[in-house]
Amino acid sequence: MNHPDQQQEQARPAEGAAQRPPADERPLPPGPPTTRVDRWLWAVRLLKTRAEAAQACRGGHVRVNDKPAKPAAGVRVGDTIRLRAHGMTRIVEVTHILEKRVGAPVAVRCYTDHTPPPPPEASVPVARRDRGAGRPTKRDRRMLTRLRGEEK
Repeated sequence: MNHPDQQQEQARPAEGAAQRPPADERPLPPGPPTTRVDRWLWAVRLLKTRAEAAQACRGGHVRVNDKPAKPAAGVRVGDTIRLRAHGMTRIVEVTHILEKRVGAPVAVRCYTDHTPPPPPEASVPVARRDRGAGRPTKRDRRMLTRLRGEEK
């Protein structure tokens, strides 16, 4: 039982115990020279499931070195992978081969992302109408057109 006047002793590592570096600083384990593209996409967390990775390959959304890739296509260090998923295109260069899924800090060290930044979206204000207001009248529509700067 602790008394309020007593200080609690802090837990600390045992003498001589080596501190483990964070996951993003540890050396990557040696991998095989090549692996399947669907397995690699899943292992480095570019796609959520291996089935989703295989489906993307079968659908023509994955290209390895600018050639369409089937799920069993081989991937090696130095290859460029172009992946179209979730409404965007990712371009990555393989820097390390993985066959098993790893944590996100380790996964990002296994590829170099060459994806261009998305284009800036036009910030046109969207006209909002009150719920139940119905269709805009001819006068309302003309005012909206003037507001958007689409006058003839």
